[in-house]
Amino acid sequence: MFSPDSYTLKKLYDLTGLIALVTGGGTGIGLNIARGLAANGAKVYITGRRKNVLDGVVAEWNTTKTRRRQEMDVTNKDSIKAGVTRISQTERRLHILVNNAGQCGPVSDELNQPSTTAQKEAGPLSEYLFNNESFEEWGSLFAINTSSIYFVTIAFLDLLDKGSKDTGKEGFSSSVINITSISGLIKVAQRHFCYNSSKAAASHLTRMLSTEFALKGINVRVNAIAPGVYESEMTYDNITGQAATDSVGMPVVPVPAKRPGTGAEMAGTAVYLASPAAAYMNGQELVIDGGYLAVNPSRV
Repeated sequence: MFSPDSYTLKKLYDLTGLIALVTGGGTGIGLNIARGLAANGAKVYITGRRKNVLDGVVAEWNTTKTRRRQEMDVTNKDSIKAGVTRISQTERRLHILVNNAGQCGPVSDELNQPSTTAQKEAGPLSEYLFNNESFEEWGSLFAINTSSIYFVTIAFLDLLDKGSKDTGKEGFSSSVINITSISGLIKVAQRHFCYNSSKAAASHLTRMLSTEFALKGINVRVNAIAPGVYESEMTYDNITGQAATDSVGMPVVPVPAKRPGTGAEMAGTAVYLASPAAAYMNGQELVIDGGYLAVNPSRV
């Protein structure tokens, strides 16, 4: 039976009473997501390895009790387990997990076209790329950009499952939101083969986790957000206009929106995925890129 109340913002997007954890939540995209979740009623825990950064965010939010911080290294199993223990003791369940922690990794600047110094012949290009990056750099970046998503999600899975069962909201399920990137979807390397490969792996990992949980009857949804150019520590803290946006994103064809995405746009997408409005969405990757993939070579 139709009920007008079911279509209201409060019914669709209210996160009141939900417990959220955002990794890498002290800066950039993670911070904007944490702000959005908290603004819509969730109690948000932000994690990171830098205590001073987390303390600064908590001080910014000290007028409310809806934001907490805890140190957690997402590439260390003992640290992850300690994080699970703390949430288990204080909250006993979790409704929203945002796997946002990430880094950029090794960059081969001379690969960037149309740089006048870029190597274009096979021999010099081979020598440059082979010598400029290492197995250790690749392994380290995959650990934080890809492997951490697996280990953090699996570690918190029981708490997320308990979160699905305790809200009393019909059709509700806890939500994992992985922050991937359009860099994992485009077919140019943007000077960093490693970063793009790690994000492509994170995209596929999202789908595998979603499928495996569903096949086993675990009521936890797993989706991803693939951002385009946004202001963050990984890019720049201030990006204005077409030229700066394209300088960061390095597209073949300029970004149609002619600007970076905003913190509110990022937060809004995360709030949607975490909310009752997205209860029927599972195993998907939402691209928010100002049209970047619409005009540049990609695998989607």
